[in-house]
Amino acid sequence: MTSPTRSAWTGMVPVDDTALAVTDTRGSGRPVIYLNGAYADHRPWRPVIAELGADWRHITFDGRARGRSRRSADYSFEAALRDIDAVLDATGAERPLLVGWSYGAALAVHWADRNPDRVPGVVTVDGAIPYGLTGAEGRARIRRLFRRMRLLLPLVRPLGMAARMSADQHADINIEANQINADIEPVLDRMTCPVRYVLATGGSLGGGQEEMERMRASLDPVLARNPNLRVSAKVASNHSHVLRKDFRAVAEAVRETAAAHDQRAR
Repeated sequence: MTSPTRSAWTGMVPVDDTALAVTDTRGSGRPVIYLNGAYADHRPWRPVIAELGADWRHITFDGRARGRSRRSADYSFEAALRDIDAVLDATGAERPLLVGWSYGAALAVHWADRNPDRVPGVVTVDGAIPYGLTGAEGRARIRRLFRRMRLLLPLVRPLGMAARMSADQHADINIEANQINADIEPVLDRMTCPVRYVLATGGSLGGGQEEMERMRASLDPVLARNPNLRVSAKVASNHSHVLRKDFRAVAEAVRETAAAHDQRAR
């Protein structure tokens, strides 16, 4: 079902102690809200949005201290879930597809788990996988990584690859995200809407190829248990480049998820 097209809107949405930069194309088609990687802004989604075109309503936003959004005293996962609520309330979008990359994929399945009647489907791009660096050793490894990167973070920030926060704050987000992913199996088991995965290949920042492929393989038992979860595509690009190099596969997963929901609704 579609609604009349209105002019696109861009503005700031207040939430808690901050404000988020939001863009809503206000297209006439099904709404899609895009959930970013942990430190990314909305820009990596541009190829996917262009591929899907104007027949969809595309909603993007920058997370706290990312992109054009303001800083906050709270960068927790729970705060990020509240941000989704705030953006949907401000835009008035109803029953959006949730499309998340990496950290955003975990946000997508958790938000869908808490709001099952509001979500027709989820697309996860190399994320929401039951694997994480946890315990004292895992936390120490993450903190070492970000301390080594502390001088690089301000340089890559204008490219949308880091947030306006300290290296320790970056590490805090990553540590929490690893624990959430390690504990995500029960959430995935409860998914009742169509969930489609686009899995990358090879390594990522902080994780070598062998480790990342072990991580992706940890999804197999969940896929076997819950028929609502399927792999839409396994693509050649790595975790960092998947949205840029394999945007067509991500867009096709969005179409596939929407079609799976529509087929159920008949």
